[in-house]
Amino acid sequence: MNDNGYPFLDVQKVVKKFGGLVANNNVSLQVKKGEIRGLIGPNGSGKTTLINVITGIYEPEAGHIYYAGKRIDGLQPDVIASLGIMRTFQVARVFRDMTVLENMLIPAFCQGQSRKAAVERAEELLEFALLTRLKDKLAKSLSGGQNMLLQIVRGFMNRDLQLYVMDEPFAGVHQSIKGIILKSIRMMNEKNGTTFLIISHEMPTVSTLCDKVTVLAKGELIAEGTMEQVANEPQVIDAYLGG
Repeated sequence: MNDNGYPFLDVQKVVKKFGGLVANNNVSLQVKKGEIRGLIGPNGSGKTTLINVITGIYEPEAGHIYYAGKRIDGLQPDVIASLGIMRTFQVARVFRDMTVLENMLIPAFCQGQSRKAAVERAEELLEFALLTRLKDKLAKSLSGGQNMLLQIVRGFMNRDLQLYVMDEPFAGVHQSIKGIILKSIRMMNEKNGTTFLIISHEMPTVSTLCDKVTVLAKGELIAEGTMEQVANEPQVIDAYLGG
């Protein structure tokens, strides 16, 4: 809950269909302000679909989504971003023909930040992410892991960031880059109170990073709790082992 008594992110009975496929079936979840929540489940369980609904890429057939008490389902992605919600994609989406620094400046310029302040903030984040030496390189020259890191720290350029939704931020990245990503999540959570909703298949990482996890299977929410709690749920065991 936040200071006003309602969940910071409140997903209420969301239904999303693609033809005859029900990707999300009456999914409800509540995330507290300042929480780091994990969203897990087997492939095809509807995790990415759900965050696409939350961030405005898809509009649900039924259900509602509230953020800081404001209903956001049906809003366009840019409007949702302007409210302080950022997201990443499993395959990093960066502007490949722009430099690393130029990529970093885009969110700031969209908010009307001054160039001086934006460059200072971008250089600070690039130094933290150990990307300073690459700031004048085109994004297309970076490795997949470096582009994932760039995508993540670029989101921190949003001065109104309050909720960061991440889709598999640790998948396929070098261990050193994974460490920087983990450090950045913890830093933003502790320093700025940023709330995170993170999809990941890396269970040890989720277990140590996330306060609580939500488990989806076949489009439905089947368990919630700590990783230790949900790991012992029969439905979760069946979902992962095909029981």
